[in-house]
Amino acid sequence: MSKSLQFKLRSPFQPTGDQPAAIEALVEGLEKGKQHQTLLGVTGSGKTFTMANVIERVQKPTLILAHNKTLAAQLYQEFRDFFPENAVSYFVSFYDYYQPEAYIPTTDTYIEKEATINDEIDKLRLASTTNLLTRPDSIVIASVSCIYNLGSPVEYGKSMLRIAIGEVISRETLLLQLTNLQYDRSTTDFNRGSFRVRGDSIQVWPANEDKGLRIDMFEDTIENITWIDPISGTSVVPSNMAAGQTHAAENEFIIFPAKHYMINKQSQIEGVKEIERDLALRLHDLRLQEKIIEAHRLEQKVNYDLDMIREFGFVNGIENYSRYFDGREPGQAPFTLIDYFIENAKLYGDGSFLTIVDESHISLPQVRGMHNGDQARKQNLIEYGFRLPSALDNRPLKFEEFAERTDKMVYVSATPETLELSLSGDPVEQLIRPTGLVDPNIELRPIDDQIENLVIEIIARKQLGQRTLVTTLTKKMAEALTEFLNDTKKIDDLVESWRAKQTSDHIDSERIIWNDSELPIDQMEIGPIDPKYYNHLNTSHTISEEYEYPKVAYLHSDIETLERSDILDDLRRGVYDVVVGINLLREGLDLPEVTLVAILDADKEGFLRSRTALIQTIGRAARHVEGHAILYADRLTKSMTAAIQETLRRRTIQVEYNKKHGITAETISKPIRKRVLKKKEEKKKEAEEQKKAGHVIVDLNKNEQIDIAKINPADMTPYDKRSVSAKLKRRMNQAAKDMDFELAAILRDVIKELS
Repeated sequence: MSKSLQFKLRSPFQPTGDQPAAIEALVEGLEKGKQHQTLLGVTGSGKTFTMANVIERVQKPTLILAHNKTLAAQLYQEFRDFFPENAVSYFVSFYDYYQPEAYIPTTDTYIEKEATINDEIDKLRLASTTNLLTRPDSIVIASVSCIYNLGSPVEYGKSMLRIAIGEVISRETLLLQLTNLQYDRSTTDFNRGSFRVRGDSIQVWPANEDKGLRIDMFEDTIENITWIDPISGTSVVPSNMAAGQTHAAENEFIIFPAKHYMINKQSQIEGVKEIERDLALRLHDLRLQEKIIEAHRLEQKVNYDLDMIREFGFVNGIENYSRYFDGREPGQAPFTLIDYFIENAKLYGDGSFLTIVDESHISLPQVRGMHNGDQARKQNLIEYGFRLPSALDNRPLKFEEFAERTDKMVYVSATPETLELSLSGDPVEQLIRPTGLVDPNIELRPIDDQIENLVIEIIARKQLGQRTLVTTLTKKMAEALTEFLNDTKKIDDLVESWRAKQTSDHIDSERIIWNDSELPIDQMEIGPIDPKYYNHLNTSHTISEEYEYPKVAYLHSDIETLERSDILDDLRRGVYDVVVGINLLREGLDLPEVTLVAILDADKEGFLRSRTALIQTIGRAARHVEGHAILYADRLTKSMTAAIQETLRRRTIQVEYNKKHGITAETISKPIRKRVLKKKEEKKKEAEEQKKAGHVIVDLNKNEQIDIAKINPADMTPYDKRSVSAKLKRRMNQAAKDMDFELAAILRDVIKELS
C-alpha cells in the first residue's frame, strides 16, 4: 500500500481512560492472528474511536457491520470525519419500500415483487463497490444487506469502461459500451445512470457519482473529458473523490456499470441454454405430478424472462437466475459485498481484511436468521410454479458461509451474548468514559399513575432544556402516548392532579430513599416489589405556574429510514423534547442532551425487556452528567435484577476510577453532523435558490428533474415535445392544487412554447 493511500486517522483527541489498553489488546490479538475478539464497551466510552484507532494501526480494508440503517448512517458520518482522506462508504438496502415476491397457498394469493428504490442510497452502494475495486484504503459501513446476492466482483470489475483524452473510438462504439453497462439513453432528462447526446458531446452521469461527465468528440477521437454539474451543465472541479473514485489518472477516466449485476455475452448465452434445460426438467417433473397449472404458469414465466434477457440482457427478477450467469453450482453461496473485500485484499493487500461487527448481540442473530426466512418464502414459489428451483440460490449467506468468508473479526457491544463470547473468550473491557461520565442512576417506580408521573418528569426536564426518551412495548402504545403527550388539555389536567397530591399527605413516611442509585438489589426477591424500594415520587421537582408544553415525536419501524436520523437530530436541536419509541431507542444512539430514560412496563419479561434490552436502554442516559433511568414496574424480574446489577457494577468501577484520578464528570459536547442525505425541505430550499439564480428546477416525479431554462423547442423532435409537455402538464396541475401558482404559470408558458 502506497503512503498516499494509507489509513490516516484525523481527530483532535487522543485515547484516554481505558481506551489505550483496549486498543493495544485488540491490535495485539490481530497481529498474533487471533480470529475472534470481543470489545465490551459501555455506551459513551468511545468504542467508535477505539475502532478507528485499531483500523489505523492494522492498516487493513475494513467492513463495519451495523444492525440497522440508522446506526449505519451514524457510523458512516463518524468514520467519514475520522478518515477524511480515505474511501469511507455506506452500503445498506436501497429500498425505501420492499414487498418481496411471495405466494400464499391457503388463499391462492400471489404477491408480486414491489419495490421503491432510493436513488441516493443506490449511488452510495455503487460507490462502495467502486472504491473496493479501485482503492486499498476502503472502509465500508454496511447493514445486513451486505450478505445478499450482489453479482460477481470479477465480472463487475471487467465491465468498467476506461476512456482517455486522445483515445480513438467511434461514437457508436462508445454509446454501445455505455448501453452494455446498463446506462439508459435519454433525449431530454438527465438522471443518474443515464447518458444523452448533445451534438459532438456525450453527457454521462455515472451511477456512483453526484457529478456528470461531458465527453467532447471530434470525429472518432475523444478530444476532451470534463466533470459537469448534471443540472446546469457547467464545468466543475471534483473535490474529494473518496465517495467513488471514477477517474484513474489525470487524463483517464473509469466509468463503472450502472448496476451491480452484470452479464457478459458468453455467460448470457451459456446461462440461457442451461435455464432452458432446467426448465424442461422441471416441467417434466411437474407434469408427472399432474401439476398442469403449475407447469403452464412456470413455462410462461420463464420463457418471457428468457426473451427479455436475450433482447436486453436484463429482466426484473434476473437475480433469481443469478446462479446460471455467475457460473455457480447448485447450492453454492452467492457473491456478496464480502467477495468485493476479498477481491480488494487480493488486489492491494496481503489477502486479509478486518470485519467489525457493531452491536454484535443484535447484528449476529440478524445474520443467522436471514437465510431461513428467505428459503421458506421461495419454497412456496417453486412448489407452485412461479420460479425454478434455482431461485433458492439467489439468497443471503448462511451464517456458516458468512463466518468462512469474513477474516479477522472484532465484535463490539455493551452487552455481548454467548455466541461471540464463546468464539473470542474473555472480552476486552472498556468501561471508562473519557468525559468521566458514569452509568446513570436507576429508580424503581410503580406502574400505577406512571403516565402522570412521566409527564411531571418530562416537564421538569424541559424547564432545564433537557431531553427525554420513553420506551413502550408496542407501536400502537408509542403512537397513543405521543398523541396524549401532545394534548395540552390532558397535560394541564395531569399537572393539576399532581399538584393536588403534593399538598396531601399521600406519601408513606417510612419509604426509603435510595441515593445515587444504590438499590439493595441483592436483598430484593424476584416477584412483587416491596413499596419501600420505590423512591419518593418527584419530591425534588417544582413545576412553574407558566410551564411550557413538551413537544413529542414517536420513532418506530414505520418511519422512513432516513427520517429516523432527522427526528433524533431534531430532538438534539430542541425541536422535540421527547421521543417515544420501542427497541429503536437502544443500540448506537448518541444523544448527549438526554438526561432521562423512562422504561414503561419494565416488568413485562420478554425480548423488549430482557437483560440486554434493559442495559442498552438504560445506557441511553449515560451521555449526560445528570443521566437518570426510571423503571416503572410492579414486579422484579430476573432480567431487571441482572440489568441493574451489571449497571451498578460498571458504575462502581467508573466512580472509583474518577476518584482515583481526580476526574470531574462532564456532559459530552458533540456537534450535530451533516445529514447523509438531504431532507425534502432542504431540496425545496435549494430549488428556490436556483430559481432566484435564473434556474427553475422542477421535480417531474420522485426520480426525475428538469431545468426549465434548458428546454429549447428548436432542438427537440415532435415526439420529445409531446413527451415533455405531458409531464409538464401533470406537474402544472399538481402545482395548481398545491397553490403554487407562480410555478404553475411558468410551466403553462413553457407548455405553450412546446405546442
